[in-house]
Amino acid sequence: MSELNLRAWQPRALPERRALEGRYCRLEPFEAERHGEDLFAASTAPEMDLRLRYLTDAPKDRQQFVSWMARERKRDDAMFFAVVDTSTGRCEGRQAFMRMVPEHGSIELGAILWGSAIARSRVATEAFFLSGHLAFDQLGYRRLEWKCDSRNEASRRAAERFGFQFEGIFRQHMVVHGENRDSAWYSMTDDDWKTSHAAFERWLAPANFDPQGRQLQTLKQMRSLHAR
Repeated sequence: MSELNLRAWQPRALPERRALEGRYCRLEPFEAERHGEDLFAASTAPEMDLRLRYLTDAPKDRQQFVSWMARERKRDDAMFFAVVDTSTGRCEGRQAFMRMVPEHGSIELGAILWGSAIARSRVATEAFFLSGHLAFDQLGYRRLEWKCDSRNEASRRAAERFGFQFEGIFRQHMVVHGENRDSAWYSMTDDDWKTSHAAFERWLAPANFDPQGRQLQTLKQMRSLHAR
């Protein structure tokens, strides 16, 4: 967004608690009674240990999970969404809008936990796309942030695949699970999104997948086409 446009800048609205509909997934405002059991099952599957390792809020048993849901109900600084796989109707993950600064047009997508049933799939990619579409296209935000433990290679690869730009390492940023956390910071601006939006739409199109659901072209290839 140019300096000229910023002369007329106005604070943006906060996201509303409403469902976001996609082809492969639906983001629904998280409700413990509706999504809790499915999310607990997805979060505590044996293969989830590595993904949970770097989360600041990683409930490992039912008691911790119930406590987490109770805390999230009271928060006014984060808006959690359940990631529902439309092919099964099950909640297979969660993500949240956090650190919302509408006066500057900045918002973070964080607390992401995509279960093994949807990780590295069309469902997870569309879950991100729906959030980006809301933040940039519908609400007019200028900046979307992504932060993770600097050791979390899977999260860092996801940020780069989605088109985020690496901004640096915040050393000794947090203490998590009794360990130091250096945080890797990434951002995407509204100008970045102009290229990414069309690439996401082309990548998510059914024509980009074979009968087994395997991609024919990568998201990086799609982004390169639209960057020309």
